[in-house]
Amino acid sequence: MNISVEIPPGYMKDAEGRFVPEAVVKPEHKQEDRLVRDLIDAAMGLHEQLAAFRQRAHQDIQAHLQLIAEQYGVTRGGKKGNLTLTSYDGMMRVQLAVGEFIDFGPELQVAKQLIDECLTSWSDNAPDELKAIVTDAFKVNKEGKVDKDRILGLRRFQFDDDRWKRAMQAISDSVRVTRSKEYIRFYRRPAPDQDFVQIPLDLARV
Repeated sequence: MNISVEIPPGYMKDAEGRFVPEAVVKPEHKQEDRLVRDLIDAAMGLHEQLAAFRQRAHQDIQAHLQLIAEQYGVTRGGKKGNLTLTSYDGMMRVQLAVGEFIDFGPELQVAKQLIDECLTSWSDNAPDELKAIVTDAFKVNKEGKVDKDRILGLRRFQFDDDRWKRAMQAISDSVRVTRSKEYIRFYRRPAPDQDFVQIPLDLARV
């Protein structure tokens, strides 16, 4: 439990929690301290505004979708998928995207065993490119995780071998959606014959 300690008048607290008399703090350090605090206060204000705007955008979109559903006598429930809303003139667009974060269950180990059996059985008939792709797909990173896109990408290969088919089914069955996150993006374009450009709400992209 953190207890806030009031800084005595005429003192500043350093990085080690010690109270240092302002008189011995260099002017440039005081100025830097004020600058950082002012910018952080402004950044927190913008953060709160963005959070409030995101909540408002989400609520407005859901209310719009609920109204449409009621017109057709449908009751909406649960989290839905991606959708795009467009202004009447086609110049502005709002996209709601749901990104899913996945992990793999124990079925993935079965899939790896079946794939290894296939490659061993096929021997010289297995293309070197496929062997490399399979090897790379099951490599783990520093966190001990496999590359999800490479694992799922194996399903694009089709072979008549029943073991391969069972391996691909095992990969599909191993997918676990651990969580999902909703993204709202805003786009506009200057003319109907031009591409949409995203309105940046990220400092690095402004």
